[in-house]
Amino acid sequence: MNWITRNLTWTSEKTKTPNPQSQSNPEGENEDQLYGITEDLINCTKSFTIDTFKNFPLQDEDETTSVEDTPVNSARTRKDLSQWQERHATLILSRVKELSQIRYKLCPGRLKEKQFWSIYFKLVRDHVIEYELRAIQREKLKRMAMEEEKSSNSNEIEVEMSETKHGELIESPRS
Repeated sequence: MNWITRNLTWTSEKTKTPNPQSQSNPEGENEDQLYGITEDLINCTKSFTIDTFKNFPLQDEDETTSVEDTPVNSARTRKDLSQWQERHATLILSRVKELSQIRYKLCPGRLKEKQFWSIYFKLVRDHVIEYELRAIQREKLKRMAMEEEKSSNSNEIEVEMSETKHGELIESPRS
């Protein structure tokens, strides 16, 4: 079972019992907004056909990317999509049944999963790029905040350690 199938199963179970808190972020955006699932994107995606994917000019990516250069996730499978793209793919498949059917007919017989999603993200690039960039920015800000917090905690520990050492030096001559 691949990650799309697992995530799609998880998403369909999640949508059966909706939890409004789990689908919103601190800024008040819902999950669809975070991942660029708009009516415009849905309508665009519904216009895709099997021929859209079969006839798409796709260079052989296996020649340009070696297996060693491809990151792997914890399950030791090739990770061709970012976390944002994985979640977007899961959401769009659950919202646009036509795309799900096209993928079912094409993968893995005519296209590899990696090729299918590469074509998809090239086709919808103009629709989703701003959402993906925002996600990257949010992630960078989170990382910076975590690093700053670690740095301030580290500084506090260093001050405490130096105060302790200074206190020991003062007490040592008395002994």
